[in-house]
Amino acid sequence: MTVQLNPDLLLIVPLAPLAGSMIAGLLGTRFFGNLIGRTASHSVTILGVLIAFLISARTLMLVLDGATYNGTVYTWMTLGELKLEIGFLIDSLTAIMMCVVTFVSLMVHIYTIGYMQDDEGYNRFFSYISLFTFSMLMLVMSNNFLQLFFGWEAVGLVSYLLIGFWFKRPTAIFANMKAFLVNRVGDFGFILGIGLLLAYAGSMNYAEVFAKREQLATLTLPGTDWMLLTVACICLFIGAMGKSAQFPLHVWLPDSMEGPTPISALIHAATMVTAGIFMVSRMSPLFELSDTALSFVLVIGAITALFMGFLGIIQNDIKRVVAYSTLSQLGYMTVALGASAYSVAVFHLMTHAFFKALLFLGAGAVIIGMHHDQDIRNMGGLRKYMPITWITSLLGSLALIGTPFFSGFYSKDSIIEAVSATHIAGAGFAQFAVLAGVFVTAFYSFRMYFLVFHGEERFGQSHHGHDSHQDDEHHGLAPGEKPHEAPWVVTLPLVLLAIPSVVIGYLTVEPMLFGDVFKGVIFVGDQHPAMAELAEAFHGAAAMGLHALGTLPFWLAAVGVGSAYYCYMVNPRVPAWFYDKFHSLHTLLDNKYYMDKINDIVFAGGARGLGSGLSTVGDRALIDGLVVNGTARVIGWFAVLSRGFQTGYIYHYAFTMILAIAIYLGYLLIRP
Repeated sequence: MTVQLNPDLLLIVPLAPLAGSMIAGLLGTRFFGNLIGRTASHSVTILGVLIAFLISARTLMLVLDGATYNGTVYTWMTLGELKLEIGFLIDSLTAIMMCVVTFVSLMVHIYTIGYMQDDEGYNRFFSYISLFTFSMLMLVMSNNFLQLFFGWEAVGLVSYLLIGFWFKRPTAIFANMKAFLVNRVGDFGFILGIGLLLAYAGSMNYAEVFAKREQLATLTLPGTDWMLLTVACICLFIGAMGKSAQFPLHVWLPDSMEGPTPISALIHAATMVTAGIFMVSRMSPLFELSDTALSFVLVIGAITALFMGFLGIIQNDIKRVVAYSTLSQLGYMTVALGASAYSVAVFHLMTHAFFKALLFLGAGAVIIGMHHDQDIRNMGGLRKYMPITWITSLLGSLALIGTPFFSGFYSKDSIIEAVSATHIAGAGFAQFAVLAGVFVTAFYSFRMYFLVFHGEERFGQSHHGHDSHQDDEHHGLAPGEKPHEAPWVVTLPLVLLAIPSVVIGYLTVEPMLFGDVFKGVIFVGDQHPAMAELAEAFHGAAAMGLHALGTLPFWLAAVGVGSAYYCYMVNPRVPAWFYDKFHSLHTLLDNKYYMDKINDIVFAGGARGLGSGLSTVGDRALIDGLVVNGTARVIGWFAVLSRGFQTGYIYHYAFTMILAIAIYLGYLLIRP
């Protein structure tokens, strides 16, 4: 007998962070006169997220024992047979996402106490991150497209507020507006996909739509020979391309580093950017019926995984290196989705959440120790000054590059194996991309690691020019000053995140990929053999780690680390030589493949041209000139003409009447 979860307890999970956000946001800011202080604000928000995490962890344990829940919490409205509801679907996929979101959010809340201690917007920041946690939980717990779309848009709104948190900086305002607009492009496709499914399935409930998937697979889009389900799935994935920053809708994520570092870890490593991965995994019953949609997903993911990794090689801002790493790893997850290895994508989502949040928070600890200098060229030798940050960042980097037995290895290696086992269009390119990406990831990750923690000390000297987004607050260390380890509220989350970054992959690879964790939740068709082939080759987590020592991905990663060490620790003239010989390539990468300029000229320029044309021709010429002013002129002319007959003399009026009668009689005579 299937055990049912308590819906009242489930309701507490999103509402506890929401309550904390409201208390800190209303009572802890000038909105109601700052009635509570900083301690109360961070305490109530941390308590809310802690409650959500504890219930989520308990829920996951019950779900693994067979408990489920799929029901309506609140009916918003009924339109004929269509019901618009708020409801929860709690299964293994949801429960894992709930735990990841709440745990990383809890670590970020604790970390924020130390990172934001001198910021005047302290209470407002805690309110925002708790509100974001509520929004993300509503997204992953939804059982229908209406609530999914609500959570989807809510996380976008809160990310806009957080990226532009320092709203007095022009670069922050530009970055949050850029993120908002680019995500609207993706969301347009997302809502079109939802609309198509609603129009032909007649419901917004997941279960009811999935039940009609075979019927939907036989339909074509009216007026075309395109499969309706293919179009709907591609539209849904376009939404995922925006949220999960896939090429070419990736351009917002690097600039979002203008926000405070804690939100880089919360939003752009572990939660919001993984919403698209979660959504496609949830929609696996639909995507499995369209190889065209899967091929599209696979190719987009491969492009993102490889070409965004190249951009990480030339970055000098410590947060931007990690940001481009996030883009590349999101590409890996997307490749897994395209290969029908949905469980592998979710597995990498989970492991990546821990080690990437660790790397972002470690970067924040370095920024604190360097007095807000983010340029890795001004660092070096921080290992002896910041030992906890050093060792945790090393563990995070080893997990990121897929070192055997670390968490990132099990998920990343499984993605590479899954791609090699798939046969849909684009698989060859995807296989090359994920393999080449192994070397690229190892190179840029350890380039940053060596420049920050090893080598000569370059701080307290004449600095390299900062990136344009840095302002006078990013001043760095003065001559004679030394870096310092961050306070315990900063280092404790680093340690707690480092533990799963090392062990979670080893402990969960077998049940998540080859057990019954996702049975009945994620659907893979018999025509897609990737997971079946992975299962045949799997002989345990330990054997998988030992076997990897002789495989190509391991040696590519090792060569990447060795190359980074030689180039930046042994012979720094090598990067200078490459820069001199391949300056045009460096310029291409430095300009991010000119995607921003293309967007500005083609899309933004086109929008400006269209707006200008509509304003000049449509508004001024047609509406104001012809309709409004033209009507006034016609009436004026008629008034001038009619005034000639309004003289006040009776014989003039009589003549007018006789003339009118004559004209009318003439009309009657000539009428056919």
